[in-house]
Amino acid sequence: MEKMENQDRRGFRVNFDALCLGDDLDVSEEHSSTEDRFFDSVIGHIEDVLLEDEFQNQQKCFLERYWQEFDYGEENKLSYMDIFKEYINVIEKYIEVRLINKIPNFSMEEFIHQLQERKDELDGEVFEILDTFSDFMAFKEMFLDYKAIKEGTVEDLSKDIVVSSKH
Repeated sequence: MEKMENQDRRGFRVNFDALCLGDDLDVSEEHSSTEDRFFDSVIGHIEDVLLEDEFQNQQKCFLERYWQEFDYGEENKLSYMDIFKEYINVIEKYIEVRLINKIPNFSMEEFIHQLQERKDELDGEVFEILDTFSDFMAFKEMFLDYKAIKEGTVEDLSKDIVVSSKH
């Protein structure tokens, strides 16, 4: 039987929607490849970016600008796709630029491909945020969750969360 090792993915809490990554992923020691280590390194850098006040402000401003556009109905408005494209340009590009500054030869396109390949084995809030770049329904759900908070139909638990880093 193969030895399995739990690797802790640095836990953190983030203001807006209580982003909290503390999930353990099982990774086989024997099959831990350079690609796996690189992927884990990129995720660590992304966690750092998600903690940055500038990222928090950009995402919150984007959500504030468009949350009223979204409806709970199943039919999608044409404007949703324009908002989705703008989100990718603003938020994904912000993360991409930060990663390029930290990781030589980083490719967001290649990283998103790796995310899609590993989708079934990944769990946690950071992966939900990353999913909003490639999955329109995840993007729409993010807006509907934010809308519910703004309308008071669900309690905003993030108001009681303190952002801190484990550095």
